[in-house]
Amino acid sequence: MAYPPKKPASSARPPRSRDSEPSLLEKPWKGKASAASAKTVKPRADKPQQQPAAPRQSQPLSAAQLKQQGQQESRVLGENACRVCFTQRPDAVIKMYLHADYAPRFADVMKYLAAHKRAYHIVDNAELEKISGSQHHGGVVLVVKKRESMSIASYLTLHRKKTQDCLLALDGVGNPHNLGAIARSCAHFGVSGIILSAPEALQSGAAARTAEGGLEFVEALQTDHLPLALKLCKEAGYTLITTSSHAGVSLYQSKLPKKVVVVFGEEMQGVSKAVANSAEIALQIPGTGKVESLNVSVAASLILGEWYRQQQ
Repeated sequence: MAYPPKKPASSARPPRSRDSEPSLLEKPWKGKASAASAKTVKPRADKPQQQPAAPRQSQPLSAAQLKQQGQQESRVLGENACRVCFTQRPDAVIKMYLHADYAPRFADVMKYLAAHKRAYHIVDNAELEKISGSQHHGGVVLVVKKRESMSIASYLTLHRKKTQDCLLALDGVGNPHNLGAIARSCAHFGVSGIILSAPEALQSGAAARTAEGGLEFVEALQTDHLPLALKLCKEAGYTLITTSSHAGVSLYQSKLPKKVVVVFGEEMQGVSKAVANSAEIALQIPGTGKVESLNVSVAASLILGEWYRQQQ
C-alpha cells in the first residue's frame, strides 16, 4: 500500500513575542540559562523515580508577631535619604517600594535585593502614599531594620577619651520635620549624637526624608531623665549651653569649649527650669528683634556652625 509523503518539518520557529522577554527592570537578577542547565537528563529505566516532596506551607504570622515585626522596622522616605541609607547599611534594608520613574536610578539596589532574596515592588503614587503614610514620599520608600539607640551613659563611657565633641540635647522637641532638619545640620557639622527621651522619633519617615541621609551619621542617645543625663555629661567634662531670646551673651562674641552639649527646648516653652539652671553658658543669637525667636532647627544650625568654625 502506498502512503502519502510526509510533510517536511518546518525548521522556522514562530517569532517570540517582545512581551514574553523577561523584563530587566522587573527581574534584574535574571540571566541567560547556561548550556548545562538546558540539558534534559533521561531517567534510568531500572531505577524507581522518587516523587517530589510537597512544598512546605509557610505559616502566616500572628497579629502579635506582625506587631512585634512592625516595632522593629522603620521607613525611610525620599531619594537622597534612601540612597544614603542603602550605602551606609545595606544589610538593614528589608524591602523597597518605588515609582517606575525612579527605578533606573535604583537598579543597583534592586539587583542587590534580588541577589539577597529580598523584595522590591514598583508601585504607583497612591500605593506609595499608603505604604509611607505621607503624600511626601519622594518616589522611593525603604523598609529597614530600626537602628538601636544607645544610652547616654554607654556613649560617655565609650567616648571618654575624646577631647573634642559636640552633642545636642532636645527638651520636648518632637516635630519630625524639625528633628530631621536638626539631624541634617548635626551630620553637616560633625555632631556625634542627639540626646532625647524618645529616640524612635528620629526614625520616622518624615524625619528621615527631611534629614536627607543625615540620620545615618548621628547616634540617638536615649535618656529617661534629661537633667540626670546632663549631669552625667558635665561630670564627663562637657560644658552645657542653652539659648535665650532675651538674655545671654552673643553667640559671635563667645568662646565655645571643645566639648559641649547644646540644649534646645520646644519653641513655645523653651527648656525646662531644671535644665536651664544646669547650663553654664546661655547664648543669644543676634538679630533685628522683629521676631520673637527662630525655628529650633534654624537656631541649632547657627550655633552648631559657629562651634564647628571655632574648632577648625
